Amino acid sequence: MNSRSATLQVNLSPSDWRHASLLLPHQVRTWRGQVSEILLTVDLHRSAGRFSAGWEAGRDRIMGLAHSIEGARVEVIDYGAEARARVSAEFFGGAPVPEKDFRGGPYYAYFFGLNAASHELVLHTDADIFFGGGSQTWISEATERMASRRDLLVTAPLPGPPRADGLLTQLRSAPDPESPHAHYLEAMSTRVFFIDRQRFRSAIGALTPRPPPSLRNRVKALVERNPDADLPEHLFTSEMKARGLVRYDFLGSLPGMWSLHPPYRGADFYEKLPSLVARVESGDMPDAQRGDHDINASLVDWSDALAALARNRWWRRIASR
Repeated sequence: MNSRSATLQVNLSPSDWRHASLLLPHQVRTWRGQVSEILLTVDLHRSAGRFSAGWEAGRDRIMGLAHSIEGARVEVIDYGAEARARVSAEFFGGAPVPEKDFRGGPYYAYFFGLNAASHELVLHTDADIFFGGGSQTWISEATERMASRRDLLVTAPLPGPPRADGLLTQLRSAPDPESPHAHYLEAMSTRVFFIDRQRFRSAIGALTPRPPPSLRNRVKALVERNPDADLPEHLFTSEMKARGLVRYDFLGSLPGMWSLHPPYRGADFYEKLPSLVARVESGDMPDAQRGDHDINASLVDWSDALAALARNRWWRRIASR
């Protein structure tokens, strides 16, 4: 297997502290044996909108949590001029990098984390991602696959626990006929991805910030006072398509590695979070969850979270000001 060193890089912010208190230790347990560095980047720059929920309560807690991880390097994301110039030079060809996306979600934070990594190979994960399977060879397998395929820009663990037929139920993909539980995907996701920064520089060179294509989203950015910036994953996706590059997600040698993402937050989710971590780590998944990258109703009752989301739509917040 390829012996190049890799960094596990995790994005954290104050609004993550409640789920990260269990998920960050889970993520580190899962990956520690395969990486040479654990880098925790903490974004203390608050935006408007739903991404700022629980900010005050979580600020001190998230810093304490990050510093509790043995052997981790903790970096508060630096928005100063020198750091911005360094990040821009690596990923945007010197163009200014938006601080947040049009929703108030992370943007600069993703690229700061990649730039701050000590190694060119970086496994990035957001703070809310679960990992199942527990393979201790996934990183080396991913490194080998990227080295042998020049058209792979990013790769990631299989989205969702594997189905017997190998299919994904929600994501559009093309199964790899030469490898079970492996898929080519057109769209990049910033939730979890494994990237070789050398590959990025040689294959793409620089991304170009742009506004979201939807007028509705541009209005949302304006009224919520967030930058008029499209999601970073859309920039990656456009460049991938233009240059004939792909995303490749795979399970790998058994027991493999797969991911799960909670699409919402709610009372049932937080109540079940300890048992969810245990179930993911043991592979105890209902059939209805297999092949689905988002935690669905077979594991969590999302009704209260959906109701709260409907009450908190951005135009409702504006109307109530």
